[in-house]
Amino acid sequence: MDTTTPAQTPPPATGGEDKTVAIVSYLTLIGFLVAVIIHSNKKTKLGAYHLRQMLGFMLSWFAVIILFIIPIIGWILIPVFYICMIVLWVMGLIAAINGQMKPMPVVGPMYQKWFGTTFD
Repeated sequence: MDTTTPAQTPPPATGGEDKTVAIVSYLTLIGFLVAVIIHSNKKTKLGAYHLRQMLGFMLSWFAVIILFIIPIIGWILIPVFYICMIVLWVMGLIAAINGQMKPMPVVGPMYQKWFGTTFD
């Protein structure tokens, strides 16, 4: 009688190219454009997910920059928004590095809804 237990199969690992698109999309506007080109050759769910996250993030970043034009209010709020945006960027990058389809807090689900079929 064989008393050994069958070997547990590990969960499927995310492909390297899949993670590459996700990670590169977070590296500046040029990195985003490179990730779009790489993704167009081999479309993956993880890559599309993080491309949508970063597209929404960049559009939000530009909206925050526009706030700086408003006197007093923009000058007071801009540091708070910058800190929040940096925290969101780091959280998105960490999710990409880990190969997770985890949205950025608060705004991530909205980005997925707004850009739902983009990059598919």
